[in-house]
Amino acid sequence: MRFKYLLILAISIIALSLVGCNDDDLEPTGITTKDKEETDPVTNFTIPTYADDYSSIASWGNLNQWNLANVHDPSVAFFNGYYYMYGTDASYGNEAAGHGHFQGKRSTDLVNWEWVGGPFYDAPTWVADSLNAIRSRMGLDAIAKDKINYGYWAPVVRRVNVGGKEILRMYYCIVIDNYIKTGKANTAANFDGSWTERAFIGMCESTDPAGAVWTDKGFVTSSSSDRGTNYSRSSLSNWDAYFYYNAIDPTYIVSPEGKHYLIYGSWHSGYALLQVDETTGKALNDLGEPYANSASELSARYGIRIGTRTAGARWQGSEAPEIIYKDGYYYLFMAYDGLDIPYNTRVVRSTNIEGPYLDITGRNFTNGRGDCYPIVTHPYKFNLSNGWVGISHCCIFQKENTNEWFYMSQGRLPANVNGNAYSNALMMGHVRRIVWCPASESEPDNLWPIALPERYAAVPDYGTISKDSLVGAWEHINLKYKYAQQDAATTLNLNADGSMSGALTGIWSYNTAKKQLTLGNVVVCVEREVDWEASPRHITFVYAGTEKNLNATYWGKKKK
Repeated sequence: MRFKYLLILAISIIALSLVGCNDDDLEPTGITTKDKEETDPVTNFTIPTYADDYSSIASWGNLNQWNLANVHDPSVAFFNGYYYMYGTDASYGNEAAGHGHFQGKRSTDLVNWEWVGGPFYDAPTWVADSLNAIRSRMGLDAIAKDKINYGYWAPVVRRVNVGGKEILRMYYCIVIDNYIKTGKANTAANFDGSWTERAFIGMCESTDPAGAVWTDKGFVTSSSSDRGTNYSRSSLSNWDAYFYYNAIDPTYIVSPEGKHYLIYGSWHSGYALLQVDETTGKALNDLGEPYANSASELSARYGIRIGTRTAGARWQGSEAPEIIYKDGYYYLFMAYDGLDIPYNTRVVRSTNIEGPYLDITGRNFTNGRGDCYPIVTHPYKFNLSNGWVGISHCCIFQKENTNEWFYMSQGRLPANVNGNAYSNALMMGHVRRIVWCPASESEPDNLWPIALPERYAAVPDYGTISKDSLVGAWEHINLKYKYAQQDAATTLNLNADGSMSGALTGIWSYNTAKKQLTLGNVVVCVEREVDWEASPRHITFVYAGTEKNLNATYWGKKKK
């Protein structure tokens, strides 16, 4: 089971004050630099000014200044004119402790967010009751309710229609951090030769998320084992997990045929696909006991395994599945590696909800054929900035009434930013547009989702991006898998004669109609976004794309 870091120290610093200033060659003529210092008079567009290092406003008393500060494992759904986002109980300095669970934010534009309350303040009573009922059937003593250690993780929220009524449905995770054998708290001193207890997934619903009014519907599933009641563990360094499915990190989808599914699981043996009833939201079939004598027996009840990073591994660096359906494919996004620094995002797809899920080269993630590509996000660093790490556990959603898709996750600052040894515990919400990029030059219609390198700022559409406007110096990142290392930028020159120099050499070309830039044999998609690292921030061009044999992603932004 993965570990969440809640660090206690908060250091006051002076927040950056950054005002919008846009490049004249990126916008219509007739708008002067002076006009653009605050707001674009044509579109009423203002570049966001909130600082990445929010440590000076991290306290609960500054809640209304947070915007996207203190975001972890977000999930987003549109309801009654707002995008509602809910996430894991985590905040810098643990400031949100005692103020309710699965707190959220809402926004009308995906740029400016205000706080909203979560569904409850105390653990629902069904959790302890379910836990102790299972323990009783396993021949174990009950754990006193006041001795149960709860963790609140990773909700998923969706707008669904139930009986002709639109509601928000949230599946949430509650982890029990007590040892199975004795029920004692999970500490090294209390280690009793057993694994820690199971996690539970529950469900609640709301028609008034703005008022934080939710109705809890109770138990949906729990962590389950293919080892019967053999929960023994030889030592704290033994990671040969007791649980086959870890009941955290659910994602939820309604298929084109109207069937409802949960996909859940992390770090243990893989991801489970569990069909749920469209009306009740509960498992369609009887789950039975959360243990069995074989994986096949368990999977028949708790969900078939649709993906695993490493076949046969009981403990592996993958978690946080997120699924969408688009143009005949189920796209399964997932987080790889530890959450503090190395976190990165991959994506696979299938024409069938049950799989097999294949990556861009045909690697079979359902059968555990190693690392899968493309890379959607990875730790990175543009010049003149600290960059970001811990960018994963994403949600993917479509902007209402558009064909635009978005990626949202937390991003963590590296350690020791601005002299703060705990800056890696700062978790800023990142919203990025997704571009759908060709797998290769010869497969223009084989499109894969990649997140843009710069965060979304709702930059207006200023018209055609011309080839001439791309000529010049760029910061280019070869977003390649390096464990716990940031991929850094180097200079790429796109020369007027169609040649490239610096980070890449060879020939470049541009398809104006498709906004596709070809760098050698890699096709990338070009868009306008804000250069968030610049001071002052300004609009620039960015690109993202991959090639099916690259095992990496190209990210870039044009220098001012």
